[in-house]
Amino acid sequence: MKALLLSKYRHLEIADVPTPAPAPGELLIRVAACGICGSDVHGYDGSSGRRIPPIVMGHEAAGTVAGVGAGVAEFSKDDRVTFDSTVYCGACAFCLRGEVNLCDYRQVLGVSCSDYRRAGAFAEYVVVPARIVYRLPDNLSFAEAALLEAVAVALHAVSLTPVAPDGNALVVGAGMIGLLILQALRAADCKRVLVADIDKSRLKLAEYFGATEALWAADPDSLDQILQLSGGAGMDVAIEAVGKNETVGVAIDSVRKGGSVILVGNISPEVTLPLQKIVTRQIRLQGSCASAGEYPRAIELISSGAIQVKPLITAIAPLGEGQQRFERVYAREPHLMKVVLTPGPALRTMDSLISADRLRLSPAPAEVWGNTWHALWRKPGLTWCSPVAIAIVYCLLKRRLGRSGAAQFLWNSTSANLRAFRGWLQVRKRPLAIWISW
Repeated sequence: MKALLLSKYRHLEIADVPTPAPAPGELLIRVAACGICGSDVHGYDGSSGRRIPPIVMGHEAAGTVAGVGAGVAEFSKDDRVTFDSTVYCGACAFCLRGEVNLCDYRQVLGVSCSDYRRAGAFAEYVVVPARIVYRLPDNLSFAEAALLEAVAVALHAVSLTPVAPDGNALVVGAGMIGLLILQALRAADCKRVLVADIDKSRLKLAEYFGATEALWAADPDSLDQILQLSGGAGMDVAIEAVGKNETVGVAIDSVRKGGSVILVGNISPEVTLPLQKIVTRQIRLQGSCASAGEYPRAIELISSGAIQVKPLITAIAPLGEGQQRFERVYAREPHLMKVVLTPGPALRTMDSLISADRLRLSPAPAEVWGNTWHALWRKPGLTWCSPVAIAIVYCLLKRRLGRSGAAQFLWNSTSANLRAFRGWLQVRKRPLAIWISW
């Protein structure tokens, strides 16, 4: 089979490697999509020490079952699936308590270190234990499913310190995980969520995803703004999604007495902590590692639209472009969020991806709206005439969904669907030509 091999640091190549065979209790997965994770990038240059060449990286993936090992009854060939990045034993004390992320024998797909080596999913096929595999609903594309691992990480972080509906939370860092934590907090009914970052383009995404306030962390008055927005007392919870001295310090300084700081980011192996402030203000520090059973909930939230991942996908490219795509991510190219690699031909648009996945005979209403408006936007003469554009969009909706379907779209359109449409325009830097309210 073809695989994207890290043969030496900062050098990826397409290599022919043996196709693995599933052992008893395992599944052979034909990989359809695999996302480039930040940990892969840190492994790419050797800085993490957990991607020792040669290794096939990749752990954020989805695909179809190509082979079933002995003793596996719950999956069949051609089932659409995703899988946890953590391979846990299921028998140690932590696993028996449900803390599979802390398994004594934990391994991660696509990792090679001094303790173990396990091939990942930047390949045509990968073998995984059936116990970490989850079936995908038909309305979830493979590219979206490649972000399930990151969503599960965000849900796990939020689960460690429940926030009251009338409480408030701060997310430090508006990268991939930070933006998903923001959405996870909103899905958990936290009504007031602030996001801080130094990248203004990512703050726009935070606003799109529902942040109450998006704060530019480079502003020397940003901490004062956070305290002011919290009524002077400080935030109930701060979730840090970067992992540097400065950002951990912001999180600690932002919470109220008795507040909680959840540490998710870990770019730096060590940080300095203001011990007296933590002790005298009785601040709780809680680490958050990977996920522990959040995949079903993640699938549910993405499928229902409560958490949106499509706007986070910057590019979908063939595996053969892996070296180029890794270099661009490594170089911190502006506006790059999530790059998904596919062993087959590149599916460069979400429409073609949905078609190739054979997912929906008729797209979801909000998706029809966004795609139809995108088509209309390219038609000359319509950008200046918003009412005409709206009328044409509605007629096209009625043609594709039927009268009742179009009416149902208007009736059931929630604020989330409206934000999705508005965000679709904002992310692509198109002027907001119309403002819809019903």
